[in-house]
Amino acid sequence: MRTIRPSLAATAGTFLLLSILLGACASSGASAPRDIGGTGSEGNGSAVGEPDNLTGAAAASAAPAAPTDPGGELGDGVGAPVDDTKIVRTGTIDLQVRDVPTALQTARDGIRAMGGYIGASQTSNQNEQPVATVTYRIPVDRWEDALDLLRGLNGETTKVVSEQTDAVEVTGAVVDLQARIANLKASETALQEIAAKAVRVSDVLEVQAQLTAVRGDIESMTAQLKDLEDRAAFATLTASFGVPVVAVQVATQDWDPKAVVDDATASLVDLVQALTTAGIWFAIVWLPILLVLGAVSFVAYRVLRRSRIVGPRGGGGDSTPGGPAPGGPAPTPVDGAAAAS
Repeated sequence: MRTIRPSLAATAGTFLLLSILLGACASSGASAPRDIGGTGSEGNGSAVGEPDNLTGAAAASAAPAAPTDPGGELGDGVGAPVDDTKIVRTGTIDLQVRDVPTALQTARDGIRAMGGYIGASQTSNQNEQPVATVTYRIPVDRWEDALDLLRGLNGETTKVVSEQTDAVEVTGAVVDLQARIANLKASETALQEIAAKAVRVSDVLEVQAQLTAVRGDIESMTAQLKDLEDRAAFATLTASFGVPVVAVQVATQDWDPKAVVDDATASLVDLVQALTTAGIWFAIVWLPILLVLGAVSFVAYRVLRRSRIVGPRGGGGDSTPGGPAPGGPAPTPVDGAAAAS
C-alpha cells in the first residue's frame, strides 16, 4: 500500500494540473472574439464565454480579415508567391552624347540613385575627342530604368548607335550548387565525428586528408554560388560614350599634309635614285659598249667606201690615160701605115 499511495497522489496532482491548464485555455479562447471584434466589454452584460450573443456584424468583424488579392496571385491565401528564378542579365549600349564628361556625371549619379555602382571604366581620345567606356552593375529589378536613363541622360544623349541585351537563367546551377554544398557539409560533419573517434595515427591522418579535400570543395562551390548569386542580383551593363563626328572631320580625318609632304619627298627621292642608278649603269656598262660599236661601225664604213672607189680603177685597158672616157664613142680603126706616120 505504501507503493500505491504515492502513485495515486501523483496521478491526482497531474489531473488537477491538467484541469487548471484546460480552464485557462478555455478562458483565454473565449475572450479572444471579444477583443478582436471590439464588441465585448465588462459592463454590457454579455457573458465572457458566450460568443453566440454577438450580432452578425460583430461576428463578421470578429473573424480574421482575409488578405486582399487584387491581382489574383495569392492562390492558397498563405502569401504572395516568391519568384526564385535566377537570371543573369548582361548588355551593351553605344551612345552618342553632346558632351562626354557631362554625360558620364549624369549617368553615374543616376545609377547610384538606383542602388548600382561602377564596376570598371576607361577613357581615351580619338581624333582629339574623348571616348569613354563604363561598366555599370545595376540591381536586376532596375534594369529597364537604367536603360531608359542612358537613352536620355537629361537630353545629353543624341543618338543610340546600338543596344544589346542578353539574359541567361542560372536557377538550376544555383540549386545544384546549394545541394552539393549541403551534401559536402554533411560529409564533413560525419568525417569530423569519425576523426574524433579514431585511435590510430594512420586513421586520423587519412580522415584529416579527406576533411581537407571536402573543405576545399565546399569553399570552391561556395565561391561559385556567391558569384552566381551576385551576377543574378546585379546586372552588368557596358556603355560607350562618344561625341557625334562632324562631316568636315570625316572629310579631313584621312588627309594629313605632313604625310602628303613625306610621300612626295619619298617619291622625289625614289625618282632621283632611279635616274642616278640609270646614269651609273649607262656610264659603266652601256657607254663602253656603244663606243666599241661606234668604232667598229666607223671602220667598216671607211673600208666599204674605199673599196668602192678603188674597184673601178683596177678594171680593163679602157681605163688607161688618153683613152676614151667610159661610155664615149668607140675609136676609129686605122691601118698600120697611118699609125706609123
